[in-house]
Amino acid sequence: MARDLATLPKAHLHLHLTGSMRPSTLRELAERQGVPVPDHDGRGVREWAAFQAHYDAARAVIRTADDIRRVVVEAATDDAADGCGWLEIQVDPTSYEPALGGLTEALGAVLAAAGDAPIPTGVVVASSWARSPEHAERLARLAARYADDGVVGFGLSNDERRGRVADFAPAFRTAGDAGLLATPHSGFYTPAAHVRDCLELLGADRIGHGTAAATDPATLALLAERQVALEICPTSYPPLGVHDLADVPIRSLLEAGVPVALASDDPLLFGVGLAGQYVIGREAIGLSDDELAAIAAHGIRASAAPAPIKRRLLARVEDWRRASAGRGGSPCVSP
Repeated sequence: MARDLATLPKAHLHLHLTGSMRPSTLRELAERQGVPVPDHDGRGVREWAAFQAHYDAARAVIRTADDIRRVVVEAATDDAADGCGWLEIQVDPTSYEPALGGLTEALGAVLAAAGDAPIPTGVVVASSWARSPEHAERLARLAARYADDGVVGFGLSNDERRGRVADFAPAFRTAGDAGLLATPHSGFYTPAAHVRDCLELLGADRIGHGTAAATDPATLALLAERQVALEICPTSYPPLGVHDLADVPIRSLLEAGVPVALASDDPLLFGVGLAGQYVIGREAIGLSDDELAAIAAHGIRASAAPAPIKRRLLARVEDWRRASAGRGGSPCVSP
């Protein structure tokens, strides 16, 4: 009998704040404000602009620091039930600046919420590929100011076709000088060359998505050499025409030596949480329990979690793997 994947210890490295919201919370916040409940089902969306419109409509109901606290705490609670022992939640504070009175106030609300979460939670500040490099530098400086107060990374989200990689190098230098992980989105719509540029020009420590790398052996080799993890979010790809679930190239990435971390991205829109991504890995992609345990270990190692948390979670992953093997699981695969 297959083991419950919610009991496999994990880190969650790719979760957007608005996209983490429970549908019930979205409905309650919208009703409290007297506005129609936004259409948040992104599973039928076939192009990025429509997806972004769904996301923006949901984000508009988050208007106070208390709303942010509720969303973050509930997301962490849901992740904890899915076996998560370390969460990194990604936010563009620009999105909440008008409602909360400034970038500093918006980021402060997210950091305070992360501090109230039931599991250890870091914050990744993200600019947008669709905004200017100067805006990214402004956010990188803001993120750097809070590098010792809960901000653990700096990224670029949104449609990566909207910006030129080299233009964002100064922002990533600022973040890197402050010790923050570099986590740009890439290789979703863009080709493997874009992933390689993010590695070479931005110093990426992880890549959000990055599945296009699987088409180019040289990019795979570079990812494997540098041990840069790809944050793979299976349910994000079919609605936007990137991959069918069975075709998400996780096994080819693993075989090339590339670390893979499974994540849910925007469960509000795509309907599947963290443990559900592992279930898809098992049932739709055909990954063994050993391979899923190795993926969980990759995510933990690639995270910004403090060393004691990493050691504890990795030991628990190994316990889970051994118990799985003892119940007739597949042979040992090193995580």
